[in-house]
Amino acid sequence: MNDSAWMQRALVQAGIAAENDEVPVGAVLVDAGGDLVAAGHNQPIGACDPSAHAEIMVLRAAAQKLGNYRLTGTTLYVTLEPCVMCVGALVHARVERVVYGAVEPKTGAIESAQRLFESGEFNHKPEIVSGVLADECAALMTEFFAGKRATKK
Repeated sequence: MNDSAWMQRALVQAGIAAENDEVPVGAVLVDAGGDLVAAGHNQPIGACDPSAHAEIMVLRAAAQKLGNYRLTGTTLYVTLEPCVMCVGALVHARVERVVYGAVEPKTGAIESAQRLFESGEFNHKPEIVSGVLADECAALMTEFFAGKRATKK
């Protein structure tokens, strides 16, 4: 499968988050052989866990499944640009590639609000690919928050 196909799988996970009234971010982790290792979505509200972002949920599941917190040779597909916390976890896990859809102007830590990898201070820097199915990923977020605003009226 190619990057777009895997991002479609992440979008399915984002939809599950939205159905559970969580911010619709989804992620999947794929190994070097092209096999799905783990899939997950945002669930900080349902899990009462501020760290339960889609990326963190996937990294936790993958580490448990593989019996190793180092996830070398893997690619993470996520519908939204990762935040500072998630970038840190990706570095510690040694994820090889990070592919994301929409940018996150307020909390994105790769190309938007922060540009953490530009400092050169990390001991690991994954390959970064942005903008994969960006319109679809952004639309899901826009629709979710428009619905939230409409409900408040």
